[in-house]
Amino acid sequence: MLLMKVSRDWLMALLYVSFILSGCASVGQVTPQEVKPTKYEELPTDSGWWYARFRMAWPPDTEPDWHMDLYIAHQVILPLLERNKGDIRLWRFHRRAARDESGRQFSFIFYSSPQTAQCIFETLRTDATIVNMKFSGIIDQDLYDNPVRITRPNIEDTSDRHWPISLQKSWPWYIMGVSQTWLNLITEVVTENMPESHPSTMPEIDSFYKQVDDIVTNMWEEDGRHAFMHHLNAIFEYKPLIYYEKKYLKF
Repeated sequence: MLLMKVSRDWLMALLYVSFILSGCASVGQVTPQEVKPTKYEELPTDSGWWYARFRMAWPPDTEPDWHMDLYIAHQVILPLLERNKGDIRLWRFHRRAARDESGRQFSFIFYSSPQTAQCIFETLRTDATIVNMKFSGIIDQDLYDNPVRITRPNIEDTSDRHWPISLQKSWPWYIMGVSQTWLNLITEVVTENMPESHPSTMPEIDSFYKQVDDIVTNMWEEDGRHAFMHHLNAIFEYKPLIYYEKKYLKF
């Protein structure tokens, strides 16, 4: 019996060693795999970038009424995005206020086919909210690209030309995420603060979206350092980003 037990233990040990050696041999035989560039998404060749611009009233010697951008984004652009989400590949907002030819402007920028752009522009031109804002003097002018011909077919065609080309091509996905986050914040704040008697007159709407803008701005000022800047900085390995008063700041 003892001899049989020793033989059995010896056999198990031999099998274990053979298994380890065969495993090591298989690891050593792994064939190196060539690294090839891959693209995250192929955009259609029959599409391009389009702008819908809303030039907002901005009387001299006054501060811009930024909060009405939120009203347009929430009441006009959000439903439009929902209806056309299968046809718009990329999109974003742009906001500006400068005492120049373009002035105070809120823009909706999107990547689609000319047919989709034509449909979106026709919808915006006749949208009741936009018409009422123009009639009330809040929007001075709405401007739309001509969808007859694609003039910005490339993914980088609306990015800053001073950036490296890799950044120009990557930027549209980043800023679409930022725009979606901003729009989601607006939607959440509106839902949480909507009074039982919904705002219906333009003064009521103006006052309500001023309140929404104040809440969103407060979140940016109070939580933006961590929720946005810190976690963005983490993606880029916490490298110093801003040089201020002779020292680098990290978020």
